[in-house]
Amino acid sequence: MSAKDKVHQHVVNALRKDGWTITHDPFYVPWKKRRGQIDRGAERMLAAAKGTDKIAVEVKSFIGPNDLEDLYHALGQFILYRKALRAAFPDHVLYLALSEEVYLQTFADEEGASLRGEEKVKLLVFDPQTEDIVRWKH
Repeated sequence: MSAKDKVHQHVVNALRKDGWTITHDPFYVPWKKRRGQIDRGAERMLAAAKGTDKIAVEVKSFIGPNDLEDLYHALGQFILYRKALRAAFPDHVLYLALSEEVYLQTFADEEGASLRGEEKVKLLVFDPQTEDIVRWKH
């Protein structure tokens, strides 16, 4: 089992406050003969006509010595997990969870938004102080 990110519990609490039920902690996703581990699996019931909305959330704290290296690892992991998730759990949508501070430093500007768009990265942005989800970026 991998070490949980510094902000792991903040994301769990924010998801619960937003009406999500945590279904897997951790959420294991097979990749070839290996098994990847996404930090969160959650689902929220919608109106019966819309069915069930299911997500998986990879939590990243970006606390390493180099922001670019943190971004490199987060994006690489996100892309690999998204591919594996589509094959094994096509009803789940993958999100990368970041604090609002990391979002503003990394993805809020034009260059970050372009990178997010090109790689089709979905973000869950949260406030670690209030443990609230601040925004969803699809």
